[in-house]
Parts: sequence; structure tokens; C-alpha cells
Amino acid sequence: MEHKEYQVVWKKKIDKQIKKLPADVKNRFLLLVKDLRKKGAVLPEWNRYSKLSKDFYHCHLGYSWCAVWHWEKEAIVVEVTYVGSRENSPY
Repeated sequence: MEHKEYQVVWKKKIDKQIKKLPADVKNRFLLLVKDLRKKGAVLPEWNRYSKLSKDFYHCHLGYSWCAVWHWEKEAIVVEVTYVGSRENSPY
């Protein structure tokens, strides 16, 4: 069986959000991206992971930090839609 690797993408505004993260949170985000590429959007092993709606998921990167991503079932693209403080998160 061929191993499928997912493509992880985000818009330029996410680059700005990433730059604002503390170093340890940024490192956890990079690990999250690695897992999204390797395993896809469903990552129950991540801290406070949950499905927010039909195609949106999230997890916590630290006490005050989270990431949100979008994935349509069977697609190979996962789009990070938010990374930053929980207080400003879109959910």
C-alpha cells in the first residue's frame, strides 16, 4: 500500500501569527505540521484535540495557545487557518 503524505498549507497571515508565538509554542506548531503531513487532520493524540465542525479541527499548543485547521475528507491538503492565542481563536 502506498503511503500518502498530506500537503499542509496556509495563507500569509498565518506566517505573521507564527512569528508572534513564543519559541516553545512555535516548536510545537512545527511538530504539529509534521504530524499533519504524515498522519492527516485527525490527531487525537494532540493536547485537547477536537473536531470543531464538519471540516475544522483544533488542538492546544500550550496553555494559552492553539491551532485550527481545515480538511475535507479524502483530500490530501490540510489548511492551517489559525495559530495563536486561545483568546483570539475563531471558535
